[in-house]
Amino acid sequence: MSQPAASSLKTLGVDLLQKQNAGLHHTEEYHENTSLIVRRGQVFQLKLTFDRELKDNDKVVVQLSVGEKPMESNETLLLMNLRSGQDSRCWCANISNTNGKECLVTVTSPADAAVGKYFLSVKTGSHIYSPGNKVVYVLFNPWCEADTVFMPNDTERLEYVLSDTGYIYVGSVQNIVGRPWNFGQFEEDVLDSCMYLLDKSKLKHKVRKDPVIVSRAMSALVNSNDDSGVLFGNWSGIYTGGTSPMAWTGSALILQKYYKTKKPICFGQCWVFSGVLTTVMRCLGIPARSVSNFASAHDTEENLKVDIYLNERGEKLDDMTSDSVWNFHVWNDVWMKRPDLPQGFDGWQAVDATPQEISQGVYQCGPCPLKAIRSGEVYLLYDSKFVFAEVNADRVFWQVKNVNGKQKLVKLREESKAIGKSISTKAVGKNTREDITAQYKFPEGSPEERKAVEKACSYLNSSNLAVCHSTTPPPLQAGIQLEVEGEKALWLGNPINLNIIAKNSSAGAWTINLVASCQLQCYTGKVEANLGSIKQIVQTESKPVIQLPLNIAADDYMKTVTSVEDELLLKVNIIAEIQETNEKLTDELTLTFQYPPLKVEMPETAKINEDFTCSFIFKNTLCVPLEKCKLHVEGLGIFKMETIDQGDIMPGRIIKSQIICAPNKTGEKKIVAKLTSNQVKGISGEKMITITA
Repeated sequence: MSQPAASSLKTLGVDLLQKQNAGLHHTEEYHENTSLIVRRGQVFQLKLTFDRELKDNDKVVVQLSVGEKPMESNETLLLMNLRSGQDSRCWCANISNTNGKECLVTVTSPADAAVGKYFLSVKTGSHIYSPGNKVVYVLFNPWCEADTVFMPNDTERLEYVLSDTGYIYVGSVQNIVGRPWNFGQFEEDVLDSCMYLLDKSKLKHKVRKDPVIVSRAMSALVNSNDDSGVLFGNWSGIYTGGTSPMAWTGSALILQKYYKTKKPICFGQCWVFSGVLTTVMRCLGIPARSVSNFASAHDTEENLKVDIYLNERGEKLDDMTSDSVWNFHVWNDVWMKRPDLPQGFDGWQAVDATPQEISQGVYQCGPCPLKAIRSGEVYLLYDSKFVFAEVNADRVFWQVKNVNGKQKLVKLREESKAIGKSISTKAVGKNTREDITAQYKFPEGSPEERKAVEKACSYLNSSNLAVCHSTTPPPLQAGIQLEVEGEKALWLGNPINLNIIAKNSSAGAWTINLVASCQLQCYTGKVEANLGSIKQIVQTESKPVIQLPLNIAADDYMKTVTSVEDELLLKVNIIAEIQETNEKLTDELTLTFQYPPLKVEMPETAKINEDFTCSFIFKNTLCVPLEKCKLHVEGLGIFKMETIDQGDIMPGRIIKSQIICAPNKTGEKKIVAKLTSNQVKGISGEKMITITA
């Protein structure tokens, strides 16, 4: 008597085992807790439920698909037969255990799987079970030795992949300031925003496995210049119709708004582009850090020189050149192997989302190996000449003189050690600054550094070779040194009192044409106002030290400070021309304004889902009122960014704002606050709190 035919198998449900898998894959912090988030090159498990017990001859295929028309030929459709065995080089699924109608399945992904958002379905015979909400996100895996983004040090992985807060360093070489930044890579919609950017990149699915290509594409998409990407860059000093770059406290709100609107968010400058790119890279699983280069060159002529032109009063002229030296510029380093390059260039790679120069037809930059920058191998991909110049270019000062109605250029000096100073990032596991200049360049003036520069010069366009090599100027006959003296703390609203000093260390008597100027500039070097200058002929005879006062009243600069929405700084330039020897000396000084502190007060610890109070306290100790003040506050895992209007804060007045917080995540959390006004563009405050269960 024949047995009745077994009924065709049907899948009734899929359990993604999110909690179990997330813990093993270091993805438990992601907000998308209804989906499965895994890292490639590492097994994960699913629990399938069928309408009957599984038999030996049942064919079960787990399917993962990407895009609207998935196909096996281009790897957008992955078919994994549960009976096919294991192969670490490709996707496969195997039965680990069966219990009645339930089946535990172990899925293995290759270490070079394409990252992306996969939709899960299960095929049994002619029946396909397709739960629309069962999504599997596949990320890069710095914990997997076979992955090209593998990072062997656990504390570094914690910092460069899992840390969602940090600092971005701004200011000047003389006054470096750590600005708190919430990267927020685990916040709501941030992962989906990154997946949207991957789709928007139009990268073929097969190349989405390559972190070199993915990081390059993201450097293009974080700016909006070519492709309606995330951020609209604006350096005009006018930010109506958007958010001032100074007001942002982190990346999450930017990416959330972008994902919802699919339109560029207004506005960004270099530290915002860098902060967002760090978020995108860490979210996708690529180790990343924000890097600040002080005295950063923008060499548009590819000759490793940046020309700066001063008029006869010593004032910088903006319209003579497209070259510039930024007080600071912030980009990113990403960690990966470079199988596309000769051996020896794995590790940190520079990428930059700030739209400065077009590369292969698009505003993108990198990845470029730090080892190539350090050794001058500027022929290597990508954009190594540009990045090398940012940290190594020479700075050349020219004076534009009017001779018989015609402009005459007089070369004042050439500096080979002024660019690429104090290259900074947040230290691993500590809230302090780490100087990583030695990872980008050999010590200034060392034989290795000169050799690297010579090697870089040999790869420049032949027309630029003649100007690439700088020579050390001979010592001056007249032993004159220039200095600027003034108060160390420059408080906004106070008069500026400086002394221009010429010291004569030689026995000679010299006649000096001395010129000095003071200007208000943006961090990019753009001149906003000329504040004052002095021009005098001085005799050094019997005077070892000559002092000339340069005084500027507060009213002379406050109008510009108030009207421009950027944080401004003071730049002092001095030119000394010695009549007897025709020798020329120059010096410059950057001064930044000081501001009162913004304090954040709250308990050291709190319990999850229990309210606590956070207070923000500010006293205006300046002698000028702060108009149209706004307090921007954000606490990842506690509350989303909020903006609180504070009106005008008069001198001596104290403001105190409070927020009732209800933490929804355990662990170390940080609340970041920023106060902006017409006069002061951004005072930051922060405090850590430990949230316990």
